[in-house]
Amino acid sequence: MSGSKRTLAGVATAVLLIGVIGGAAMLYANRDGGGKESAPSSLAVYAKGSLSKLLTPAPTLAPDYVFKDAEGRDVRFSAFKGKVAVVNLWATWCAPCKIEMPTLAALAEHYKGRDDVAVVTISMDVDKAVPEARAFIADHPPLAYYADPKFQLPFEFPGKGAMPQTILLDRQGNVRAVLTGEADWASDEAKALVEALLAER
Repeated sequence: MSGSKRTLAGVATAVLLIGVIGGAAMLYANRDGGGKESAPSSLAVYAKGSLSKLLTPAPTLAPDYVFKDAEGRDVRFSAFKGKVAVVNLWATWCAPCKIEMPTLAALAEHYKGRDDVAVVTISMDVDKAVPEARAFIADHPPLAYYADPKFQLPFEFPGKGAMPQTILLDRQGNVRAVLTGEADWASDEAKALVEALLAER
């Protein structure tokens, strides 16, 4: 074998070894806790019925993002700390959003009078659609009107822009469950999910 062929063979072997080692390193990097696989969330058992698409990612703090209340005042998710918050991102131009809204209102009614649960519906409507969004929420008491005039929040959560998107935050303000698409938030499984988060200390 000539010198140039030996050199090419050596380079090919080195590239192959780097690929194998690199692949192993990537597999290891996707593990948590020094090589231990991430344990499935105990909340995953509630991914059934209308919540079958529920995802239960590793807990991460909700983004420190400013949205608005009905009076135009700044609100952050930290305002709901100490509560289990069911955060729904919606818009009037999103048909599934409007279909599921009565179930969110029913969930809010179910927990009405309690200070440890909040159902927070945040409109993505802007400009001329805002009056319609306000009127729509007014037709679904006891929900309050919140808005994100920048239409950025759907991209701040694991759903990455999906609408509707519902996020459950625990009492510490961590994202614990995410569901994209329409769901029945008045269902037994939805209430059981909220109760499971309320039971955590």
